Amino acid sequence: FRALVQAGERSKRGLELTEHLINLNPAHYSVWQYRWETLLALGLPLEDELEWSDGVVKRFIKNYQGWHHRRLLITKLRKPLPELSFISAALKQDTKNYHTWAYRQWLLAEFNLPELWTGELDYVEELLDEDFRNNSAWHHRYFVVFGSGVRQGEEDRDAIIRREISFTKQKIAIAPNNPSAWNYLRGVLEYGRLPFSSQRPFVEPYAEPTEYTDPLVPRSTAAEPTDDVVDLDNPKPSTQAELPVPLAIEFLGDVAEEEDDKEKAIEIFKSLANKYDTARKRYWEFRVKELSA
Repeated sequence: FRALVQAGERSKRGLELTEHLINLNPAHYSVWQYRWETLLALGLPLEDELEWSDGVVKRFIKNYQGWHHRRLLITKLRKPLPELSFISAALKQDTKNYHTWAYRQWLLAEFNLPELWTGELDYVEELLDEDFRNNSAWHHRYFVVFGSGVRQGEEDRDAIIRREISFTKQKIAIAPNNPSAWNYLRGVLEYGRLPFSSQRPFVEPYAEPTEYTDPLVPRSTAAEPTDDVVDLDNPKPSTQAELPVPLAIEFLGDVAEEEDDKEKAIEIFKSLANKYDTARKRYWEFRVKELSA
């Protein structure tokens, strides 16, 4: 291989050699670069190379160089639409592979075609229906909803934010201890420049112990369970939910800090350190120290 590179040879035998070397070591970026330059020099059909790439990428799905090679091919071919089905198949193989998701987002952003974006939100919802703890799918939802740049006007923007908040609350109600959904809720609120305190009526029931003993929020402000009133905007945890939810308690701590109620925030963070989230005890002690300074 070194002899071919030093001689500047661009030939079919060079391509055959790169195929062999890639099978031995798919992370050898110099081999990939030589292969790409040789393809262009020989003027070979890039459609054939893309077909060859199908098998290589799926075989070495966690390999960056293979995905980058595919980017180069699609950039030249300018045929992005069929790639969505290829990527979806790759995600079935590994639903959380970083390189696959990065490639999908690159494809959407690079070509920015309406037909690429059209079914993307539905696709993400399918993935979340299959596994609502799929953090990669939540991250992609944020990219699709707020990163595509296709929305215009404040009214539309506000409606989308309300929709996303409602969607996330429903997912939290199903699995209250899912950090991906709580992080998404935070992201939507920050994007919309809405205070965390706006979600207090929703969050408080999740921070209550199951039997309403040793409450973290005063009974006068906490939402009592009821059988005759259904608040669709603030779905309650199910009777099977493991309460209190540390993520909800953390959220209320951030609300207290947001409202400059340091005493309340310290109380909440101490409860997390000593009782509700002891695995992150040192982190909560750090938060308490920051507020006490």
